[in-house]
Amino acid sequence: MTAIDLRKRPGKAAMGEDRAAVMDAATVVSPVLQRLRETHKGLGGIELLEATIRNEFRGRIAVVSSFGAESAVLLHMVAQVDPSTPVIFLNTGKLFGETLRYRDRLQEKLGLTDIRAIGPHPEDLARRDPHGGLWNADPDACCFIRKVLPLERALKGFDASITGRKRFQTNARAAMEAIEEEKVRGTGEPGSANGTRFKINPLAEWSQEDLEAYLDAHKLPRHPLVKDNYLSIGCMPCTERVPEGGSYRDGRWVGKDKDECGIHLPNNLDGDGI
Repeated sequence: MTAIDLRKRPGKAAMGEDRAAVMDAATVVSPVLQRLRETHKGLGGIELLEATIRNEFRGRIAVVSSFGAESAVLLHMVAQVDPSTPVIFLNTGKLFGETLRYRDRLQEKLGLTDIRAIGPHPEDLARRDPHGGLWNADPDACCFIRKVLPLERALKGFDASITGRKRFQTNARAAMEAIEEEKVRGTGEPGSANGTRFKINPLAEWSQEDLEAYLDAHKLPRHPLVKDNYLSIGCMPCTERVPEGGSYRDGRWVGKDKDECGIHLPNNLDGDGI
């Protein structure tokens, strides 16, 4: 496995032009995506998970989980459908210790058998973040090498991924569908080719109240930082407590024009949207 030459990332202008092209292309629904949406119209939560894990993408689908504030909801549902479903966990090297302990606690409680902790490539870190301070100088670049590239490598060979995204979280997610199709660019490694992959969002229409009710009904443990008003939990340097009366994502990348790490934005392997 080779590292990506990060010096070849496009400039901001090129990224903006590329983003517009990708977003225009995203309005075109492929025949396969149209069939999936029609077949599973109205499904969400565990019903959509059963349809995609057991039938549509059996053996070819993985969960992407941050083991953050509400991760227990999605992981509990997945465990009921098939606890051997691969769960990809991005260990960026900048996470809270509480997150790592929460991951271990949920794995034991839910009986998940295939949690795959992945991290950034050592060569990428040596080239762009040798002292570990890139998060402060260029948070987009930090997310790119610590999240975007490792996840794309980990998802190689899967036809679909499952996310815990909800529409209420950010403006970028407000119009997302329960089933999406994303363009996948080659990572530059041998055998890496362009193609598409489906993204399943079973909690897309869930509200914060729905999540809380589910956690209570199934007696699922909360992330230990939630009680300290960390409502959306990512890497330690880029996550703060949400002030009283603040909104859900106010604690992420405070003071920066950024509310997504990039793994769920289009064309991410060219640096767009990171």
